[in-house]
Amino acid sequence: MSAATTRSRTPDRLCAEAVDLAREAAEEAAYPGVVGEHITLFSEGDRVVTHLFEAKEPGYRGWRWAVTVARASRAKVVTLDETVLLPGPDSLQPPEWVPWSERLRPGDMGPGDLLPTEAEDLRLEPGWTGEDAPPPNSLLSEEMESQALAEVVDAEDAELTAPVTPVPVRGSITSVAEELGMRRARVLSRYGLHLAADRWDEEYGPKTPMAQAAPATCVSCAFLIPVSGSLGQAFGICANEFGPADGHVVSLSYGCGGHSEAAVMPKTPKPTGPVHDSMAVDAFPLRPDPEGGSVPGAMDPESEDLGHS
Repeated sequence: MSAATTRSRTPDRLCAEAVDLAREAAEEAAYPGVVGEHITLFSEGDRVVTHLFEAKEPGYRGWRWAVTVARASRAKVVTLDETVLLPGPDSLQPPEWVPWSERLRPGDMGPGDLLPTEAEDLRLEPGWTGEDAPPPNSLLSEEMESQALAEVVDAEDAELTAPVTPVPVRGSITSVAEELGMRRARVLSRYGLHLAADRWDEEYGPKTPMAQAAPATCVSCAFLIPVSGSLGQAFGICANEFGPADGHVVSLSYGCGGHSEAAVMPKTPKPTGPVHDSMAVDAFPLRPDPEGGSVPGAMDPESEDLGHS
């Protein structure tokens, strides 16, 4: 039976009249003075009624104290069942809880913080897996090595001897990984590389306003430090201390005003001298003559005041 059908039942009369009992229970759960007026009541089932009271606690606007009372079959005494503070339809509630893994943003980690990664993180994949480990019946297996050590070590010093870590055989995958510093449990997967590349390209890529106004791209800049691996085909590290991306991974198509070749500025052009193409003086009237005659104040090209003969 649905909740709507249950609450549509007629409330039990004795339970509905137990308003004072419900108020006392609400005030005991809270404290006197914060339980407001009786709002309404509804039936929760046979001889089970819930009373709602207004909550006046600061910060709980629209919440109600819900007190459920009940009585046994053929009993005339109403007893308390439950008291709880519930939100109403217009109550002020906190936002929906979001797991920390979805709330975390770049830059949120501080000193001492630990960020665990899931075992099935799509950004990672197994690194050195130990697939080149010798089989159990090999002369290089751990069991055979332990037996050899037991024969060499004296029985009296056996208890004092610390366990010896087997040295990787030279030329094996394990030894090569040790030399290259790549013996890691997990490495970035292709999906993780794509995520990092998209993130870097969005921050220091060709579509940024800085790159759009740059004189040239980073691929021709002397301050670009190349990186190895597949990422080196599209990214590098900026080493210009005055650049906006100093110490950051930048796209080869990124650029800024600190480009190494932008310092070669063009020479300032010399202004040309004045050019006189005519020695005559033109007359420029100050105002048009409505009758078409001479205009007072106009410059006369034949005037002796101009020093022209």
